[in-house]
Amino acid sequence: MIDEFSRLPGIGPKTASRLTFFLLRGSSDQATTLADALRDLQERTRFCEFCFNIAEASPCALCQSEERDRRMMCVVEEPLDVLAIERTRQFRGLYHVLHGAISPMEGIGPDDLKIRELLARVAEGTVQEVILATNPSLEGENTAAFVWKKLSVYPVRVTRLARGLPVGGDLEYADEITLSRALEGRREM
Repeated sequence: MIDEFSRLPGIGPKTASRLTFFLLRGSSDQATTLADALRDLQERTRFCEFCFNIAEASPCALCQSEERDRRMMCVVEEPLDVLAIERTRQFRGLYHVLHGAISPMEGIGPDDLKIRELLARVAEGTVQEVILATNPSLEGENTAAFVWKKLSVYPVRVTRLARGLPVGGDLEYADEITLSRALEGRREM
């Protein structure tokens, strides 16, 4: 069990040992509930056929919802990014999950992502704006640039999430790129 926990991202040998001994000392119900949840994770989850988010049914609840604005689509790298944006309660459109970012160093190219599927969705003509919400990393920026170039043949507005200073941050600790983007993305008070 310690070896299996250690294979999980962010779990080192000490944490794996603590988790294992916690389960050993706990009730058998706790271990059974965890085992059932792990089994359900594999058996009951799938990717939505439209947005490629993780779901229990396809299409997912977000794609099925009549309350979502089908003219807007937010493109993210991973399913966890959908959860982060949904927590804001600010975006009411649809999503498209790429399942990664272009990273030649890791052998991930455009064909390894869900870019073709994104282009097919945009080609249907309903989407009027695509928001590129990839990470502000080198890979995320390159992926956004690649997708933007591919989308340029469609009559769709392509926007990018604003970049800048985090709430509660100090200017003196911000790097030059973050400060530059904050200045570029400034708006009226």
